[in-house]
Amino acid sequence: MTKKVNKSTDSGADIQRVSEAVAARIKAFRKQQKLSLDELSRRAGVSKGMLVEIEKCLANPSIALLCKISAAMGVSVADIVDVASKPTAHLITPEEIPVLWRGEKGGSARLLAGTSGPDMLEMWRWEMFPGERFTSPGHPSGTVELLHVESGALAIQVDQTALLIAEGCSAVAQTDVPHHYANDTTQPVIFTMTVSERHS
Repeated sequence: MTKKVNKSTDSGADIQRVSEAVAARIKAFRKQQKLSLDELSRRAGVSKGMLVEIEKCLANPSIALLCKISAAMGVSVADIVDVASKPTAHLITPEEIPVLWRGEKGGSARLLAGTSGPDMLEMWRWEMFPGERFTSPGHPSGTVELLHVESGALAIQVDQTALLIAEGCSAVAQTDVPHHYANDTTQPVIFTMTVSERHS
């Protein structure tokens, strides 16, 4: 998905903070790994122009783009947006939890916490309003997502398998294939998701 985050007035500051953190971390990781923009573009399958815009804070990368870039650098999305684990234990305050997706009708996806990559775990909290959908082309091989619906009902399609996850139910999905989540009901849906990505 290449959809950019909507810059609404109530989330502009958060979007700017995330954009700045992403830009700084991509630059730092590239410098540390001696990785040129051309090479990162080739590895990630993302245009050099888009990478330049991201590093200059001129673009709000989608979750899909962040996944591609982080995988190409051997780090996690949590590393890039600065909610990755640090030694022993550390607290992530509400102000530090980034919103990485906003739906057209006000929905959101927040990366609550995550470990450093490339082998990583992430914990997300999603809210989707009626008619909203998130589509992904698929994550690296072996990626698994655990989902639990707190309220409402979530429709998911993973490759050729479709599920409706009712309130209080959970699901396990291998998401290294094209997939999407959607709210096809008339009520908001809230769900949590844990993502496990392992690299050999």
